[in-house]
Amino acid sequence: MIQVNGLPEDWEIRCSRSRNLPYYYNMKTHESFWEPPSDADLEVLRDYMIKNGLMPVRSEENKVNEEKIRVIHLLVKHNLSRRPSSWKEPNITRTKQEAMEIILKYEAKVRSGEISLGELAVTESDCNSAKKAGDLGFFGRGVMQREFEEASFSLQPGEMSHVVETASGYHLIERIA
Repeated sequence: MIQVNGLPEDWEIRCSRSRNLPYYYNMKTHESFWEPPSDADLEVLRDYMIKNGLMPVRSEENKVNEEKIRVIHLLVKHNLSRRPSSWKEPNITRTKQEAMEIILKYEAKVRSGEISLGELAVTESDCNSAKKAGDLGFFGRGVMQREFEEASFSLQPGEMSHVVETASGYHLIERIA
C-alpha cells in the first residue's frame, strides 16, 4: 500500500545530517538508500518532497527545460543486487552471470516480436512495477539511478535499450513517451 508521501508501507523519508539530503529508510529491514524504492509512486513522492521542503523547487524558467519521459522496464536481480529480493523471490540467489543470461534471453524474445517488454515484465520482472507492466510513470532527471537515467534519456519513444546494469541488477528499458 502506498502512503501519502508516495512510498510503500514500512518506508520513510529521512534527512542525512552529513549531506543534508533526503534518503529513504525501510523501517522493517533497517536499510537506507539514496534512491527511492522501485515501487514508490514517483510523482506523488516528488510533490510531497517539494511541498514539505525536502526538494528544491525549480524556477519557472528551469521548468520549461525540464524534460520528463516515461519508460517501462524489466529488471532481473542477482545475489549481488543492492536488495537481492523481489515480489517473486524473498531471497534471490542467482549469480550475476545467470542473471545476464536470463535478461539476454528476454531481450531476444522482445526483439524477435515474440512478446512485448510490458507483457514479459508482468511475469518476469523482479521490480514491483511488474504489476503495471513495468511502467514507471513519468520522471525527470535526478530521480533514477544514474545508469538507468542515462539509458532512458538516450532512447527515442518506442525504442528499447540493450541490457543496462545498475546496483539493482540488469534492466531492459523501453521509452514510451
